[in-house]
Amino acid sequence: MPKIQRALISLTDKTGLADFATGLAQLGIEILSTGGTARSLRDAGLAVRDVSEVTGFPEMLGGRVKTLHPRIAAGILAVRSNAEHLRALEEHGIPVIDMVVVNLYAFEQAAERAGVSVDELVEQIDIGGPTLIRAAAKNYRDVAVIVAPEDYGPVLEELRSTGDLSLATRWRLAQKAFRRTANYDRAISARLERISVQDGSFVELSSPLPEVLDLRAPRALDLRYGENPHQRAALYSDRRAGIAGAWQLQGKELSYNNLADLDAAWQLVHEFDRPAAAIIKHTNPCGCAESGTLAESYRQAFACDPVSAFGGVVGLNRPVDEETAAELVKTFLEAIAAPDYAPGALAILCAKKNLRLLRVASSVPDALLIKSISGGFLVQTPDTARLDRSQAQVRTERAPTEEEWAALEFAWKVVKHVKSNAVVFARAGQTVGIGAGQMSRVDAVKVAAMKAVLPLAGTVLASDAFFPFPDGVEEAARHGATAVIQPGGSVKDEEVIAAANRLGLAMVFTGVRHFRH
Repeated sequence: MPKIQRALISLTDKTGLADFATGLAQLGIEILSTGGTARSLRDAGLAVRDVSEVTGFPEMLGGRVKTLHPRIAAGILAVRSNAEHLRALEEHGIPVIDMVVVNLYAFEQAAERAGVSVDELVEQIDIGGPTLIRAAAKNYRDVAVIVAPEDYGPVLEELRSTGDLSLATRWRLAQKAFRRTANYDRAISARLERISVQDGSFVELSSPLPEVLDLRAPRALDLRYGENPHQRAALYSDRRAGIAGAWQLQGKELSYNNLADLDAAWQLVHEFDRPAAAIIKHTNPCGCAESGTLAESYRQAFACDPVSAFGGVVGLNRPVDEETAAELVKTFLEAIAAPDYAPGALAILCAKKNLRLLRVASSVPDALLIKSISGGFLVQTPDTARLDRSQAQVRTERAPTEEEWAALEFAWKVVKHVKSNAVVFARAGQTVGIGAGQMSRVDAVKVAAMKAVLPLAGTVLASDAFFPFPDGVEEAARHGATAVIQPGGSVKDEEVIAAANRLGLAMVFTGVRHFRH
């Protein structure tokens, strides 16, 4: 492989440009450039040869045509070991180009702007840049292609130490280049798909579901195994958000099940505005609470089901303080997710060497939820529905008291995160019994009552879907529930309401179902 003698640089994002180009120049590498990039390089005191000198044509069409020329393409694509290629270059006086440093017009940023016009989007579609990148990546043995500033330093270091770039480096850079152009084209396609022409005008389509589902994310983390040791697994993510983008501060490596449980805990605690804690086992809450302090919230969540909490995963919606940390280490936990940790809290938690601690920067929900099935994918928007008390309907003779309303609103937030069929016994700010994943609703009530450690008398009950028969409500009353919240919508609603009236229960219909499969 020849040493690098000439580099073509054309950048939209000029981060790190001056230092990188200076390093190239110090190595005796000639720099070709265009437009604004050439001006920036000259402002930095560097000698630059304009691409127009090589092509014999000026930049034209407002910059749309700069590098689209056979003399540039040939200089990049010529295979150095092919004598015929080299004779053609010599015959036409075309210089070889050994390095291409290009990033693309900022289409992705333009696409995210509210109110951006189609004309603005179209102008941000790069043509020459992808062509240069793909040509250089295709000829990776002879041409190094750089598409991201984070590669400037390592490339310079290798050039300074060895005088050239290894095949491994060139191949890595080419792989990255093809990923970049593929992602760029996907971004353009996905954004333009959401625009239609109606009556001669461009109109944004309102459906959140794309015409084509395009799943692409880098492998972010290899996992020891999947749900079971005989299954292979990895985490894929292109975002520094949520559990997938969390920083692990200490503890054993994360497992597939850890991540699933951590995500369940993180989503649940972000239902609450006050300090909240959730303890998760197998993606179901075994305790959840909100109160005035994080430590008290955790204590109350733990009190719901101390046996199941052993070996659980905890989500917290506030930075962990020392008092909360002291409570957390009293039992064996697998992992904790929180926005941050006070130094004193970290010192306490880190005494448990295997305890996985995650700092989670963001709680922004994903736009779509995706689940694989055999032969395809199920896609839906997230369940972001919140209870609006003014829209809820009291269907019984007795309305809930204010204390019952507070408990019902809390229980409704929790039951949304329990696998169906799901019911939750609760008091204001604290779960008391949770029945998850049952095949019949009355059995979910029985399981929740059976699991309860705290007294059930005076609790309320939330059900993620309607009661098909009065038996579920009758079972709840038998264990001491005084009020029920449910979606309604059963053909036997009137029988269920009559049972509630007979038993002296208050019952609220939300009109919203919270199934979770």
